Amino acid sequence: MSTLQTVQQLPAKWITPENFRPYGQVIFACEDGKNFDVEDAQLNLQNGTPRFYIMRLQQRGRKFAKITRHLQCTQCLGSLAGKDWLIAVCPPHNHLSEPILEEIAAFRIPGNCFIKLNQGTWHAGPYFEYEVVDFYNLELADTNIVDHFTHDFIKSHKLEFEISHSIS
Repeated sequence: MSTLQTVQQLPAKWITPENFRPYGQVIFACEDGKNFDVEDAQLNLQNGTPRFYIMRLQQRGRKFAKITRHLQCTQCLGSLAGKDWLIAVCPPHNHLSEPILEEIAAFRIPGNCFIKLNQGTWHAGPYFEYEVVDFYNLELADTNIVDHFTHDFIKSHKLEFEISHSIS
């Protein structure tokens, strides 16, 4: 039995509200005073105490073998200082215990917006080219303790992903 793992390239697409819709929302700046509508983040933070914080991440390359989801809340992520970044996602099929390989996609996110992940959206990242990037994160206070489900592709498929440069 072979213990070698395969590295699958995952090309990153520039994010748009349309191409990210299966996974969540992309939120861009709007004029102050605009009424709440469907273009605003549609949040679900009702299952606990919301936690809004800034997390400092060190560069971790572009490879991943694990992907995570949160079933109890939505999650918002965005970089500070206008830095672009990458994330891999898979739609939330909450009746399944693992992501569907063929549906995993990667996105490049510019530093002038943030994303809202739908409940159950599988995600790996953020990844980036810089030494350090600060990200704001909105989730529940205990998300990473009680609502953190991870799938390991090395264990299940002897597979690792590498996010490659953006495609249009």
